[in-house]
Amino acid sequence: MPLTCVRKMDDSLMKQKDYVIDAMRKNGGYATLRQLNYLVDVSTWGTKTPFASIRRIVQVNDEFFKIQPGLWALKECEQDVLRKFNIIKNNKNSVDTFTHSYYQGIIAEIGNIRNKDTYVPPQDKNKLFLERKLSEVTSIDHIYEFTYPDLLKRARTVDVIWFNERKMPCAFYEVEHSTDIKNSLNKFFELQDFRARFVIVADEERHRQFDDVMKSSIYNPIRSLVEFVAYDSLVNQYANESKKYERVI
Repeated sequence: MPLTCVRKMDDSLMKQKDYVIDAMRKNGGYATLRQLNYLVDVSTWGTKTPFASIRRIVQVNDEFFKIQPGLWALKECEQDVLRKFNIIKNNKNSVDTFTHSYYQGIIAEIGNIRNKDTYVPPQDKNKLFLERKLSEVTSIDHIYEFTYPDLLKRARTVDVIWFNERKMPCAFYEVEHSTDIKNSLNKFFELQDFRARFVIVADEERHRQFDDVMKSSIYNPIRSLVEFVAYDSLVNQYANESKKYERVI
């Protein structure tokens, strides 16, 4: 469906904010911070920190609104963009579905950038990461048969798995947006014998809940193996992945 909000700007009159607006319009009315880092022409800005400037511009100007951390859109394109992402305003189920698959997609894309094979469960393949199905983001369609059938059955349900060049899992990620963190930890408990990272990705508001659950004696064997990564840290990593920044996942 064509956007109704596309307009053209006179290059001679453009300010920094206008460059961001123009790039976002050309991208369909929205963009991740990572996309903006590539799409916005900053050659004339005269600043040593253009990407920080882009982040500030979308945060403080009324022309933009935040869909998710790291994902911004133009208010003039709001209806078109929300329709494109199957997001219904004030509908919790549609927002939760988009949120969960959005972070799955980011995790998979970071894995792809790092030359890992990336996997999501069959039930999530048709869910959207922006305008693409998750099956179009991940690099493998089926999980590698790296272990016994009962453990493989458990692994197939993990939100995102990265595999190394030997087709062995090197990282398991569970996105905990609105479900019980214990469910993810129980999966990790079953998979603890693999030399891999185990990561819970969630809103920072759930960090304390994660810490409290991890104090339970049943999780003693995996306490030192499981990490918590907040959404904001994840999207910052995604935006800066092509540069030499400290890695959080």
